[in-house]
Amino acid sequence: MIQTSGSIPVSTCLPVGPLTRHQTRAVAIEWAGKQAIVGGGAPVLVQSMTNTDTADAVATAIQIKELALAGSEIVRITVNTPEAAKEVSAIREHLDRMGVHVPLVGDFHYNGHKLLTQFPDCAQALSKYRINPGNMGGGKKRDDNFAQMIEVACRHQKPVRIGVNWGSLDHELLARMMDDNSRIVAPRDAQSVMRDALVVSAISNAQRAEELGLASDAIILSCKVSHVQDLIAVYRDLAARCDYPLHLGLTEAGMGSKGIVASTAALSVLLQEGIGDTIRISLTPEPGGDRTREVIVAQEILQTMGLRAFTPMVIACPGCGRTSSTVFQDLANRIQTYLREQMPVWKNIYPGVESMNVAVMGCVVNGPGESRHADIGISLPGTGEVPSAPVFVDGERTVTLKGDNIAQEFQAIVEKYVARRYGAA
Repeated sequence: MIQTSGSIPVSTCLPVGPLTRHQTRAVAIEWAGKQAIVGGGAPVLVQSMTNTDTADAVATAIQIKELALAGSEIVRITVNTPEAAKEVSAIREHLDRMGVHVPLVGDFHYNGHKLLTQFPDCAQALSKYRINPGNMGGGKKRDDNFAQMIEVACRHQKPVRIGVNWGSLDHELLARMMDDNSRIVAPRDAQSVMRDALVVSAISNAQRAEELGLASDAIILSCKVSHVQDLIAVYRDLAARCDYPLHLGLTEAGMGSKGIVASTAALSVLLQEGIGDTIRISLTPEPGGDRTREVIVAQEILQTMGLRAFTPMVIACPGCGRTSSTVFQDLANRIQTYLREQMPVWKNIYPGVESMNVAVMGCVVNGPGESRHADIGISLPGTGEVPSAPVFVDGERTVTLKGDNIAQEFQAIVEKYVARRYGAA
């Protein structure tokens, strides 16, 4: 039944205005004399992961470069075999020669304790280790393997992300918590116990890492699940119970719009509550698809929420019966693609350009108004309207474009505007 009267309970409303970030320690990730800060009030960073065979150093370095140019601020690589571990330092060297300044995170499962010990060049070349306590064996073997990895991290002074995943949760811990739950008068449902086990596993392993000598400001936590409501519940609990920086991500989010929508729904709620210090959008790419898509989605989540600015945003109307022509759609796509492609150069010579708003509108209904509100905008003629397109710059109508070259002329106006407004900075 839909309720049509009465006020909305305050508890159901998201806060509006500046966000209060979850207070966490600051973790420094260092490489080649550079440093990135995670947590401690620093901006939320975008992370991605390669899907190349790490043993192919050239292919992996090329993909890392593509991810970094797209805006990934941290890149994780799989280190799963001796052949992969041998190539990590070479990958770092390739990146340094190409001027690709991005920290590398090694992703370790099952045999990380052996690889980090047997290949010290790999251990040193990485900027951070990601370890999964659930994939280290059981009992004393698990404890010894975990301790060995932490010892390497301490020796090389590397931060560690302790990443718990419900697909590989510590079975002994989960069984023990399930047994304890069954003995209480009003036992909780199994899903709640599993969520609690994820949080307990992450925090208890972080505490053990500190006991083994790893500094408290060298630990990042994550608890990955694949359902939106579970992720929200787990991270709310995790944030309430610790002050380690938190990495957000919906694991196995899926392909296409499903993966984008699910990730956006989950992460936006948490980010709005100030939870999260790094994010990754775990999209399944189409066969042969572009890996950088996950970077763009992560950036757009942060930018549309007002938390970061990465590239000028294009405002465009969805179209209706007034816009039978596809001119405004083609122009919006062309301008948006152009702006994103220019950002690797522009961010160095035009500081602040990433906050620019551009409007490409399709008819007279909202076109002139939206164009005035943007930094620069154009209102294209809709069906039956006079075939002219007024351009607005900083709220003022400056010129009216006509003819077959509107797209090229408007792009030239955008280029001049960027140089004039942001070049002086």
